[in-house]
Amino acid sequence: MFNGLGTNMGNLFMASNAKSRSISPENFTGGKGGGARQELEDGIAKNAARDLGKGWKVNPYIRIEPHTTFTLAEIEGPGCIQHIWLTAVGNLRHLILRMYWDGEENPSVECPIGDFFACGWGKYAPVNSLAVCVNPGSAFNCYWQMPFRKACRITLENMMDDTSTIFYQIDYCLTEVPEDALYFHAQFRRVNPLPYKEVYTILDGVQGKGQYVGVYMCWGVNNKGWWGEGEIKFYLDGDSEYPTICGTGTEDYFCSSYNFENKETRQYEEFTTAYAGLPQVIRPDGVYDSQTRFGMYRWHIADPIRFEKDLKVTIQALGWRSGGRYLPLQDDISSAVFWYQTLPAAKFPSLPDKDTLEII
Repeated sequence: MFNGLGTNMGNLFMASNAKSRSISPENFTGGKGGGARQELEDGIAKNAARDLGKGWKVNPYIRIEPHTTFTLAEIEGPGCIQHIWLTAVGNLRHLILRMYWDGEENPSVECPIGDFFACGWGKYAPVNSLAVCVNPGSAFNCYWQMPFRKACRITLENMMDDTSTIFYQIDYCLTEVPEDALYFHAQFRRVNPLPYKEVYTILDGVQGKGQYVGVYMCWGVNNKGWWGEGEIKFYLDGDSEYPTICGTGTEDYFCSSYNFENKETRQYEEFTTAYAGLPQVIRPDGVYDSQTRFGMYRWHIADPIRFEKDLKVTIQALGWRSGGRYLPLQDDISSAVFWYQTLPAAKFPSLPDKDTLEII
């Protein structure tokens, strides 16, 4: 019988033995019949619910204290996370999402929540894509499928000096997972500024079989003029000096062309589509927001980049200088990259510290 995974309009009518479950502050275990059971006196919203009592939105959110980590979910498998909804109060670069599969010591996901949900500059911008949606009120939604066989653990670290309020819902199913299913991974990196004549590394050190499925990038420009001439390069399965896949320009890779420019208005034009977008352009205000900043994504849902044993991904930062020559840029670049692979995965590089994460 259909296991309930990979649901789409073409199989939505299929019967399945998969069990639908959801974890939220109203049901921390996701257990059957476990929702809305918080006693009034123990609920975080007990004052608001005092006239109505148990079962009336008594515990709809959590607070994560400064410099602590909260376990959002612990699930016994086999199963698959199918959707995550989350909205947060606080500095999105200083709230770190981690996911662990099947008892692994090291996380397979480690990323600030803003960048994970394609909203890395900490300012709301709508995103309407298949993998990620950002909706009014800074409502973050993720639809990456995340299968696991034995167990799943999801945590959120608050690096801030202030308490953070989090509303969230993690929707999953308990079902058999195919033998050839791979594990979801996501990793964050940032370099500010990029050293002169160096390339930015989106991903490196991946060992195992899998497929690259996309990236969200924040790009802060430190020069005047166009900044996106650089090529993205995918080094697959032992490639060293030269890659197997090589792009032709930054905006080309993000499925646009000619500088993301609207030729009628002579302005950058934001867009958000199923597979690619430039949902955010932060323009200088003439005072304190002095730099132009871009947020952009590319999802390889229809065209995953598959590798057998290893993968490295880099992108150049190139503009123009006099004489029609390329100018290597020294920009503020960060990325959240997404891929699937076998376990165990190589340990990630250390996450940047709080000051290095900060948007300045």
